[in-house]
Amino acid sequence: YVAMEDYAIDVVLGKGPAARSIRLDLPPFTLVGATTRAGMLTNPLRDRFGIVSRLEFYTPAELATIVSRSSGLLNVDIDDAGAIEIARRARGTPRIANRLLRRVRDYAEVKADGHISSPVADAALRMLDVDALGLDVMDRKLLGAMLEKFGGGPVGLDNLAAAIGESTDTIEDVLEPYLIQQGYLQRTPRGRVATPAIWQHFGLAPPGAATDLFAGR
Repeated sequence: YVAMEDYAIDVVLGKGPAARSIRLDLPPFTLVGATTRAGMLTNPLRDRFGIVSRLEFYTPAELATIVSRSSGLLNVDIDDAGAIEIARRARGTPRIANRLLRRVRDYAEVKADGHISSPVADAALRMLDVDALGLDVMDRKLLGAMLEKFGGGPVGLDNLAAAIGESTDTIEDVLEPYLIQQGYLQRTPRGRVATPAIWQHFGLAPPGAATDLFAGR
């Protein structure tokens, strides 16, 4: 706090009774902080920042612009539809979009004469086990376990972790945030619950779904 407010820091020299403190003046500086866990910061620290902002996920259109720019830097031939196909599976994150672009580029160089179109991007991403919603193998493993082993939930975190062989920290910190943000998973007091959207994506009917008694007659 002293550095932020008074542009100085106190340094303790020595130990015990002989210890003494000296103050070092700091030149004016700008402090920029970034965190994904703002709630863990103390209120006095948070309030000392002059500007507090929140960054949202990128939209597919914004990510497509980033993909197009990156393709130019990589000397990759890509059309607008191909850029959109990669962007909408990038989970709203530029670094994921750029990572997928590099893998799609490798596929295109072997299978499509180096040109990335929407069908080429789709084929490459499916080979990488990234589906149309941007879900990867672990996402589908988590959601599949919820649907097939626990009937869509509610299911406790420990049971879910045991079912897929992952730690609870991995589920909470790596897998769940995107699934919850996209509306595929809910946290409730009783446990995790799969939403109707993910039942539909897996081509399954929720337990107890109403059926038409006269269907097929």
